[in-house]
Amino acid sequence: MTTYVTYDDIYRAQRAITGRVHRTPIISSSYLSTRIGARVYLKLESFQKTGSFKVRGVLNKLENLSAEQKAKGVITFSSGNTAQALAYAASVAKIPAVVVMMTGGDPGKLEATRNYGAEVVLADPGVIRETTKRIQEERGLAYVSPFDDLHVIAGGGTVGLEIMEDVPKADMVLVGIGGGGIISGVAVAAKSTRPKARVIGVEPEGADAMSRSLKAGKVVTLDRVNTIADGLAAPFAGEHTLAHVQKFVDKVVTVSDADIAEAMLLVLERCKVVAEPAAAAPVAALLTGKIKPEKDSNVVCLISGGNVSAAKLKTLIP
Repeated sequence: MTTYVTYDDIYRAQRAITGRVHRTPIISSSYLSTRIGARVYLKLESFQKTGSFKVRGVLNKLENLSAEQKAKGVITFSSGNTAQALAYAASVAKIPAVVVMMTGGDPGKLEATRNYGAEVVLADPGVIRETTKRIQEERGLAYVSPFDDLHVIAGGGTVGLEIMEDVPKADMVLVGIGGGGIISGVAVAAKSTRPKARVIGVEPEGADAMSRSLKAGKVVTLDRVNTIADGLAAPFAGEHTLAHVQKFVDKVVTVSDADIAEAMLLVLERCKVVAEPAAAAPVAALLTGKIKPEKDSNVVCLISGGNVSAAKLKTLIP
C-alpha cells in the first residue's frame, strides 16, 4: 500500500469484507433538512455488526495478516468500539485476541468485549499505549491499531463508498474525529468519487487532538481528555491519519459536550435512532451552526455507532 490510502485500496477492502459486514442504511431527515436548510441524510453505522463502523477496518486488517501472525494472536487498545470489533472479528476467525481498555470506560462496551471472547486488560488512560506495547512484545502478538493503520483506514473507507453510492450528489460529508481513522478513509472515498464534495471533521472540545495537530503541523498528544464522547476520546492523532486529514479533509471544527448531548436527544426523538455521543457530534456541528451548508445542498452525517448503555443514556439525556 502507498503512503496514502487510494480508492483502489478501499475497493479491495470492500471486496475483502463483503458478506461479513452489513451494508448499513442511509435515511433522510425531514426535520433536520427543514431546520438546516439543506437535505440532510444520516448514514447509520449504528446498525453495523458490533454496533459501530470499527469492524470494517479490523476485518480488513486481519485479512492482511500472515498465518503465523494469526496463530500467535492480535492485540489492540480501545475505549470500546475497536475493542468490540476486534473481539468479534478475531472470534469469527478463531484468532486469539487481547484488548487493553481504559479504566472507567463504558461498562456495556467492556462486557460486550469480554462476551465476544477477547482477553481484556484494564489500564489507566495515561499508560494504555505502554501497557499494550509491553504485552505485545512479551507475547509476540500482532498489533491492530484502532485508527493509524493503512489497512484499517481502507476498511473504514468502505463507509465512504456506500455513502457516495447512495447519495452520489453529496456536497458535504460530516464525520466525527477521534484518532482520525474513519474520516481518513471516508475522505479518500468521497474525494475520489466526487472531488467537489467537502469532507468536514468534528471533534469534542475536550478531545481536540487532531485540531491541535493540524495547527502544530505534527502529531500532538493531549495531557488529558475530557468528553462524554468516549468514541472520540483518543488523546493523539496518528501519523497516517494526520497526513490524510491534511490532504483530503476540508475543515475540522469542535463542539461541546452539551452540544453533543442535545444532538443525541434530537436524533433519538426526531429520527428514532440511538446514537452514542461520538456518533452525534456531526449533527451537533449542524445544529450549532459551526457548519453551515449551502441552501438545498446534500449533507450526509455519519452516525458512527450506537454503543451506549441505557444507564449511560439516562445520565447524558435529561
